[in-house]
Amino acid sequence: MGGGGFSDDDPVLDRYVFDLVDASRPRVCFVPTASGDIPPYLVRFYEAFPARSFETSVLRLFQREVEDLDAFLGEHDVIYVGGGNTANLLDVWRRHGVDRALASAWEAGVVLCGVSAGANCWFEASTTDSFLVGRADPLLDGLGLLPGAFSPHFDSELARRPRFHELVGTGELPDGLACDDFAAVRFDGTTLVEAVASRPGAGAYRVARSASGATEERLPIRALG
Repeated sequence: MGGGGFSDDDPVLDRYVFDLVDASRPRVCFVPTASGDIPPYLVRFYEAFPARSFETSVLRLFQREVEDLDAFLGEHDVIYVGGGNTANLLDVWRRHGVDRALASAWEAGVVLCGVSAGANCWFEASTTDSFLVGRADPLLDGLGLLPGAFSPHFDSELARRPRFHELVGTGELPDGLACDDFAAVRFDGTTLVEAVASRPGAGAYRVARSASGATEERLPIRALG
């Protein structure tokens, strides 16, 4: 998700995620590492996914309680990664071995999703404001479960679109995808299945290097009700 979900009071994209799961009471794990596990974000998660409809858990890494990460993450239907600082997220995950545990869960068929930093992380590379708010710097060490680069907040943060074009055009970032707030792309394995949006006008885009710099192609989008 380029932006949206419960982080932005947007239940439509979240409902799309859980429609992928064949479970009457889905097991969902929230991973709030990118925000430093701040309590208000956890409260919003629990409010969005009440116990009557979901079996919820949180993977905290700043006060870690889970010993076997592979077993813990692998027992969920959905792993939902929150927004925040992408660079810090990746560093902390690698220190704890979460990167390997997430790859194992993905290979086992667990649905992985996330917003902003929680979308950046799955790709080889991304743009991020991790190093200075308001910028869109290149980050080249994503998990690499999905090929290419990604940019969230393509319509709402002024630096994102021109910087993504510049970085792809010069080859500093590989070709990739970008999403506006309230838009998302879905993959089956590494195959792009579709782009969806929960708000009118929200789009998803393919940005590729060209002889003149970079080209942008708006992807067909399915509006979610």
